[in-house]
Amino acid sequence: MTTQPPSTEPGAEAVPTCYRHPERETYVRCQRCERPICPDCMREAAVGHQCVECVREGNQAVRQAAAPFGGGVVVTPYVTWTLIVVNVLMFAGQTIVGTRLTNELSMINYGVADGQWYRLITSAFLHYGVFHIAFNMYALYVIGPYLERAFGHTRFLALYLLGALGGSVLSYWFQANNAASAGASGAIFGLFAAAFIVGRRMGMDIRGLVTLIVINLVITFIPGFGISWTAHVGGLLTGAIVAAALAYAPKGSARTAVQLTAVLVICAALVVLTVARTNMLLA
Repeated sequence: MTTQPPSTEPGAEAVPTCYRHPERETYVRCQRCERPICPDCMREAAVGHQCVECVREGNQAVRQAAAPFGGGVVVTPYVTWTLIVVNVLMFAGQTIVGTRLTNELSMINYGVADGQWYRLITSAFLHYGVFHIAFNMYALYVIGPYLERAFGHTRFLALYLLGALGGSVLSYWFQANNAASAGASGAIFGLFAAAFIVGRRMGMDIRGLVTLIVINLVITFIPGFGISWTAHVGGLLTGAIVAAALAYAPKGSARTAVQLTAVLVICAALVVLTVARTNMLLA
């Protein structure tokens, strides 16, 4: 761009100055608002330069990409990978330490009634044997990234943890008080239910998923397998409720508030159920 020096002849036009820095002469104008701008106020644009305010307004007008049901776009499912790593590390700890770690963190009713509420969650990161953890982690590896990309990192983590908690709470109500249970199965069944809800919401063919859920439920109730049906059913129901609240929340500015409220209400309901069961056991 060539510029002409200011004229010093009488009657010549005033030298233009930067609209933000009046002491600076300039012959460059913003391509949008045409205000004169100095080098410090220039911002590269597709054509020419723009001023600071026009660039800011343009950025605000650009719609930010988001996951289908809220939250930022997920490129790498960090939460899924982190959950897998934590589960594997906990299993390694069980293998190294022995039964001590399992006894301290597994789901045992009398322990929860005694105030050890952490067992409701920590039990979901323990497993009984290689096959147990292999099945659960494979399921998480397959279905976790899909749901994390649908809900975003934070919403997916809430879904996973509430599914685990829901399975433990149902176990607290119906398993024998001296029976110990552990495993991520409650959370995994919650993810199965969430995948079903997401598939229905997005109009996808979910017949294969329904078959998978039915098969796993049938296996759950086969005598002699030693599977905690309460954890599976509790996780399935909780996952379905949470996923429905997230997937069917109204679009727009109110979506996040509605989703957060729903998650908090579900969490509060599980806490109330835990308190009620504790009062029954201590009565």
